[in-house]
Amino acid sequence: MLGASRHRPVLLHEAIDSLNIQPDDAVVDATLGGAGHALAIVGKLGERGVFVGFDLDEDAIERSREALTGAGCRVHLVHANFRHLVNELQKIGVTKITKALFDLGWSSYQLDSGRGFSFLRDEPLTMTYTRSPALVTAAVIVNEWAEESIADIIFGFGEERYSRRIARAIVERREIRPFTTSLELADLIKASVPPGYRHGRIHPATRTFQALRIAVNDELGALNDGLQQALEMLAPDGRIAVITFHSIEDRAVKQLFAGWEKDGAGKRVNKKLIVPSIEEVAQNPRSRSAKLRVFEKIS
Repeated sequence: MLGASRHRPVLLHEAIDSLNIQPDDAVVDATLGGAGHALAIVGKLGERGVFVGFDLDEDAIERSREALTGAGCRVHLVHANFRHLVNELQKIGVTKITKALFDLGWSSYQLDSGRGFSFLRDEPLTMTYTRSPALVTAAVIVNEWAEESIADIIFGFGEERYSRRIARAIVERREIRPFTTSLELADLIKASVPPGYRHGRIHPATRTFQALRIAVNDELGALNDGLQQALEMLAPDGRIAVITFHSIEDRAVKQLFAGWEKDGAGKRVNKKLIVPSIEEVAQNPRSRSAKLRVFEKIS
């Protein structure tokens, strides 16, 4: 009997339905997270089916292992970045996949990880998806990078209108003492923007924290690599579904799918975006920005 997940997956039914999973499919869940989508996927696979789940977070692998105990299909859990999808699949003897899901959203576990993702807690300023030491952390960026580079990241990856102002404030503050925690940085950002911006719909540090997280983990580069490799491993008539949560990710996926279609690799299944229902947003407000895009490889 399968376990349970306290993580509430976004667009669960829409994603699973759009993939059209069959009992003997070989399915990749590129982002295990809280195993919410994974549980639904393995529930549709039979004994000849194969499920491969990826995650950079060691804790996510262990949670998923427990949740998926008793699955009726073959299960492989891979502690690796999905940008290495081809190599990791070859290691376990998987030569083709029929379906792949990329859920680019957050789980509550990541916010609780103590790695500085939350601007509401006083945590070490790392923002890495793994517990292993990293050469680039959020602290390295804000304490060592040039002001112009910091501003470019905040604007490019966070679409933050006050990127220059925030970068200037960061550099001025670090000359007094370096940043060590997420709350220090969040407070500095809040103090550096206009009063009206501090009390808007979202916390004034939201976009800057998003930008730093993307930069630290090279998220856009990894996304491009992972999707390209998923297409390479995909069998004819196979499908890739991607759930994005901000415009930068969604734009990257949209452009990639359009390019594939233009090159004759397949077709976009849903020309119109799939978004959460009113009911789902009411039950789970974090789903409000989610968008689902699906691509099908040609025969």
